[in-house]
Amino acid sequence: MGLTFAAPLALFGLLALPAIYFLLRVTPPRPREIVFPPIRLLFDLLRREETPSRTPWWLLALRLALAGCAVLAMAGPAVTPTATASFSGAPLLIAIDDGWPAAPDFDARLEAARAIAADAARSGARIAVLPMSDAEAAPALEDGGKIDERLRALAPQPFVPDRAAAAARLGEFVAAHPRARVIWIADGLEQGGAPAFANSLTSAAAGGAEVRILASDHVPRALSTPQNTAGGLEVDIARASLATISSGSVSAYDQQGRALAQARFDFGAGQKARARFDLPIELRNEAALLRIDGEASAGAVALLDGRSKVRRVAVLSGASADLAQPLLEPQYYLQKAFAPFAEVREPRPGAADPLPGLIAEQPNIVALADIGVLPADAHEALIRFVEDGGVLLRFAGARLANGGDDLTPVRLRRSGRVLGGAMSWDTPKKLAPFDPSSPFYGLAVPDEVTVTRQVLAEPEPGLPAKTWAALTDGTPLVTAERRGKGLIVLFHVSADAAWSNLPISGLFIDMLHRIAAESGEAAARRAEDGPRSDAPALAPLVTLDGRGRMGAPPPSARPIAGDYDGGASRDHPPGFYGAADTPLAVQPLRPGDELRSFDFAGRGLSVSALRAGAPIDLRPWLLALVFLALLADWLILLVMSGGLRRVAPIAIGALCALAVLGGAPEAARAKDAPAAASPRDREVALTTRLAYVLSGDARVDETSKLGLEALSRALNQRTSFTPGAPVGVDPARDELAFYPMLYWPIVASAPLPSAPAIAKIGVYLKQGGTIVFDTRDALTAHEGGPPTPETQWLRDLTRNLDIPPLEVAPRDHVITKTFYLIDGFYGRTINGKTWVEALPPESKDDPTRPVRATDSVSSVVITSNDLAGAWAADRNGQPLYTLTPGGARQRELAIRGGVNLVMYTLTGNYKSDQVHVRDLLERLGQ
Repeated sequence: MGLTFAAPLALFGLLALPAIYFLLRVTPPRPREIVFPPIRLLFDLLRREETPSRTPWWLLALRLALAGCAVLAMAGPAVTPTATASFSGAPLLIAIDDGWPAAPDFDARLEAARAIAADAARSGARIAVLPMSDAEAAPALEDGGKIDERLRALAPQPFVPDRAAAAARLGEFVAAHPRARVIWIADGLEQGGAPAFANSLTSAAAGGAEVRILASDHVPRALSTPQNTAGGLEVDIARASLATISSGSVSAYDQQGRALAQARFDFGAGQKARARFDLPIELRNEAALLRIDGEASAGAVALLDGRSKVRRVAVLSGASADLAQPLLEPQYYLQKAFAPFAEVREPRPGAADPLPGLIAEQPNIVALADIGVLPADAHEALIRFVEDGGVLLRFAGARLANGGDDLTPVRLRRSGRVLGGAMSWDTPKKLAPFDPSSPFYGLAVPDEVTVTRQVLAEPEPGLPAKTWAALTDGTPLVTAERRGKGLIVLFHVSADAAWSNLPISGLFIDMLHRIAAESGEAAARRAEDGPRSDAPALAPLVTLDGRGRMGAPPPSARPIAGDYDGGASRDHPPGFYGAADTPLAVQPLRPGDELRSFDFAGRGLSVSALRAGAPIDLRPWLLALVFLALLADWLILLVMSGGLRRVAPIAIGALCALAVLGGAPEAARAKDAPAAASPRDREVALTTRLAYVLSGDARVDETSKLGLEALSRALNQRTSFTPGAPVGVDPARDELAFYPMLYWPIVASAPLPSAPAIAKIGVYLKQGGTIVFDTRDALTAHEGGPPTPETQWLRDLTRNLDIPPLEVAPRDHVITKTFYLIDGFYGRTINGKTWVEALPPESKDDPTRPVRATDSVSSVVITSNDLAGAWAADRNGQPLYTLTPGGARQRELAIRGGVNLVMYTLTGNYKSDQVHVRDLLERLGQ
């Protein structure tokens, strides 16, 4: 147990206890009650010398205890439970699991390790730290101060480290220090080589080392690779043991961090559960990651890239529909093959020209089975579909072999190749292994897949570059070519089993799945780049940290191959790799990975509970003792003075009145009734107004108030928005939903908001509110240098908020043109940067979107230019503060930037949409 004080100087108040003791010893004599007979007055005329009586020792002790508890409460005592041990001067090795399974309670692990290191340092022992993820170098013995700094710098990693290297380092350390002490702060999982490390501990203990294992009671939960099928988005949840929460929820988020949906799961009596999102395909394709609610680790996150998106496939066959034998139609084979991973659309019955109707439903892929000649309208519609980025998937047949068109990747011969025909082979041909440049590379080719007939491609230059699959004799079986932004793929066999048994094999489904994943920009880039002898390397784009937060890749991250299917590691942390528009996801867990608790007892090892946790604040208990002592002192005085007889009837009568007037049923109804809105809430709900967050600094709060008042006057004079008087809010106490924008000046000396207040702030941001954080440190901040106190305070605040990725506001961002055309946001200074929510990269192929914007407003805006200081003015409109470099122009630009901020908050991408009015009207047919 460790006892700490928030205000230790208040303990000097204990020095006043002796003086209080002497003051409390002497009390005036108790008043006497005398009957008033007139004659008795004569007896009291004689002056008597009265001596004061002394306070009883037990009452004196009570009052001294009351004063002592009050002084201790003002000092803010707190008890920190720690896992401590007694140490001698022997060397100490602290091995700590720092993979994602330890992330949910990693702070408690660090506190326990720091407490153990502090105890060892006080005994004169030297200490070494062995993080499991950083075992390349041998652990070095250092003093307590350096070890504490190193422990503070540790952070959970987004992968499960391999403990084999750590086991070797442990053996070297014990060999050099046979009587050393070894403490393993374990995550409790078998993954990552826990048995090997446990064997090293057993060997160390047998050699004379003292071994101790600490583990918390938290059982990690993790998500497997999600499956986004045509029926719905599903993901499996695994837990390491049954002794944990049996149910929970998984939330789906898009690329901007917005919550799309939530799905419940229940483990029941097993170690696996499944969550399912029943959403439209459009929403499911927007999902970028899934996260277990309440589980702050990388393993609790599953990523969704282009391979997880559900494609919409339009299937059309040129064969006549045979209602008597529908199972023999090519359309049936394609429908069954696409069904596991795509939404299949078929033509409506009775449609004269079904293809344009199918294309109007905006599919990703159009699959045509044995269609030789297309009507002119359908032909033109297909050309536009492909050039706009669609994938045309064609299958051969008798019609295509006899009358093709120009919508094929290669020129075809009129006569096909038939088993036993003029251009024939003696035996059915098998498929050759796929070339590394093919999208099918990596798929196993079954021996039983054979081809008995196919359409042949005319030999021409570039044919090998267009070949995705071939027969063993080199004849192309699947060819592809880029057209515009899209792709045309041709299977030189039919879609049914007439020409080959490929359509009834599992390989056929895998090939179609790869083609579906190749749709869009990925296919365009592959066709444009041409064949590659090896898969292209993909650089890390954004990655997860150990706590499951998305951010910039660490320096140790390395590119992955385009066909990478391995798990997360130090070189390849989980996240998105490649281009921003078509990234490839590396998952924290590989498909089929399970979570298993490690059996320490089976290895002959005992485990102690990790007792480090949050400090226990003793102030409420001490203040309660002070209150009870005051109440007891009052009651004792009443008894000693005889006043209890007069007070008792009054107290009993008051209690009875309260019981009659209040009543238990009425109290229950009052408890269940919703809290009434305060007059201030009712007032601000009727009038839109700006608000600022109270910082506790009177000067800063006054500046914020005057600055927002000046900005409100400018809005009233220059725009159609008439805001009410700005108000100051406290996130812990006030309702934030009434204010569209909050201005938050950062004061480094202010205490951080409480956990409930931070939760309210997070809800406010998720529900559409915008907070403008102003660190006001543009003159003291240095790029590349250590953070200023204000910046560090903001980092500490946002560490517990789900903040989206930010970027410096681009010059073409809609926030720069919502009312005024500006190129920056100026305040008392102009050299600070303004950060907004990061937008997706601008498409070079889409000239109709010259303005970068999203449908929603950035929930966070961060600046350092002290905006309110530049806005602030007195009642006469005179500026209160000087500007740097200064001038009326800078103050005017500051006001214009404030107007843009407010209009951006209220209107979003309205200005951006004005650019596209003509195109929108044309699409609507107006």
